[in-house]
Amino acid sequence: MSDQAQAPQTPAAPTPSARPDRRPLVRLENVQKHFGALHVLRDIDLTIAEGEVVVVIGPSGSGKSTLCRTINRLETIGSGRITIDGKALPAEGKELARLRADVGMVFQSFNLFAHKTVTENVTLGPIKVRGIGAAQAGKRAEELLARVGLADQGAKYPAQLSGGQQQRVAIARALAMDPKVMLFDEPTSALDPEMINEVLDVMTSLAKEGMTMVVVTHEMGFARRAADRVVFMADGAILEDTDPETFFTAPRHDRAKDFLSKILTH
Repeated sequence: MSDQAQAPQTPAAPTPSARPDRRPLVRLENVQKHFGALHVLRDIDLTIAEGEVVVVIGPSGSGKSTLCRTINRLETIGSGRITIDGKALPAEGKELARLRADVGMVFQSFNLFAHKTVTENVTLGPIKVRGIGAAQAGKRAEELLARVGLADQGAKYPAQLSGGQQQRVAIARALAMDPKVMLFDEPTSALDPEMINEVLDVMTSLAKEGMTMVVVTHEMGFARRAADRVVFMADGAILEDTDPETFFTAPRHDRAKDFLSKILTH
């Protein structure tokens, strides 16, 4: 974590703003997380409704990626409670594997299997975890690769694709599990600038189709365009939780104002 351990700002708690007309799908209640002496998640309360797109932003070391990774238990929490569709996160074993099948994840690095073709990468999870037949999984892979603009790339290997194409395969692979929610942990940060938009365009279309999404990103244009809510974090705490227009035009906290002044003027 690159932020120095400094006394965190302790603002009034942000007003929870999950869509009241939709059922809660992801809920974090009083979540705490330490890495040794470093308190990386402080009193996190966050509810994400079905079909909502929540973009999490903040300075480096603010706890954004850790927050994202706790939702499918890639990171354990010290205390508090996380539920997915009303069910508490299981500790391990088959129940945890089932939960992870419901929570798609796209990382900074593409994490594709280099020795498998694009189609094999997309079909592996549905066949092994969901028990779907190879023919059905293959048909679904064709549909998803077309959806992310890679209809003619199924027979290639990851090394034969650009970074942007590999990340779109990673999105198709996550979608193949038919997840209830998709987590994106800085999915464009490892990409060359000209490849970023091709990935963001796929993510924007998913948002428009009603996919529940939690997106950690530095892409402010995407946050303004696609988010239902922007969550701003600093020093492991949520300082703002509001709609994009309010956040970008009238942030309440000095840390948010400072953050925006630095990134929006470059």
